[in-house]
Amino acid sequence: MREFQQKNSLSQWRVKLHEIIFEADTPAGKWFDVVLIISILLSVLAVMLDSVSGIRENYGSWFYTVEWFFTILFTIEYILRLICVGRPVGYATSFYGVVDLLAIIPTYLSIILPGSQYLLVIRILRILRIFRVLKLVQYISEARLLRQALRDSRRKITVFLFTVLTMVVIFGSLMYLIEGPVHGFTSIPRSIYWAIVTLTTVGYGDISPQTGLGQFLAALIMILGYSIIAVPTGIVTVAFAKVESKAEFKTQACPHCSAEGHDRDAKFCKYCGARL
Repeated sequence: MREFQQKNSLSQWRVKLHEIIFEADTPAGKWFDVVLIISILLSVLAVMLDSVSGIRENYGSWFYTVEWFFTILFTIEYILRLICVGRPVGYATSFYGVVDLLAIIPTYLSIILPGSQYLLVIRILRILRIFRVLKLVQYISEARLLRQALRDSRRKITVFLFTVLTMVVIFGSLMYLIEGPVHGFTSIPRSIYWAIVTLTTVGYGDISPQTGLGQFLAALIMILGYSIIAVPTGIVTVAFAKVESKAEFKTQACPHCSAEGHDRDAKFCKYCGARL
């Protein structure tokens, strides 16, 4: 009887921990998300400031302490996530599980790989700490809607990109015939590069037409570029509006597989069948 009570107490503790970490419907869950988001932003800010040589020379030891503080904090969070889910291996191999691991492993690798000959490697590995910002995605409920909108509009966007690719090939070839190698358009691929830069209104200026006909064609491409930029934005916006109008999801995550995106009246997980 006592053993059963202990197991039941442990189970309730895991359920409570799961509600705090993976769900945002409760006050504790909301506070957990807020604190974690602030921690992620501060850790990424520390990485950026640490990359500035002048700041690193004056505050290098402070940044070292801050890095270990956030590493330990995110390590504890990672372990708690593995404890409270029903399938720890499933979460560890998921996208967010891998991101969580990438957020902490570079600091520990710096201990395993000591020595001056590895300093450059360690510096590159420390850049992986930027992956912590990806952890923000799982706390933005609209990310699921945006992903669905992009999925629904992928065919239209593919057709749009194919049309743009056809246009830049035609414009680049025409510019190669009009300007030629004398004015910097030494080949069709290089002319296509110019057409892409011009059509996207980037305009590096490393190549520019010199003849009147070439400048006229360039002006047309520039004007066309402004109208083309708005096309993918409109496609995704319409798809997003349709998806958002149909969205009836709740923030509850499955305690077994940690999957989200369930209907508001769902009683069981639609991915693993576990009771919600």
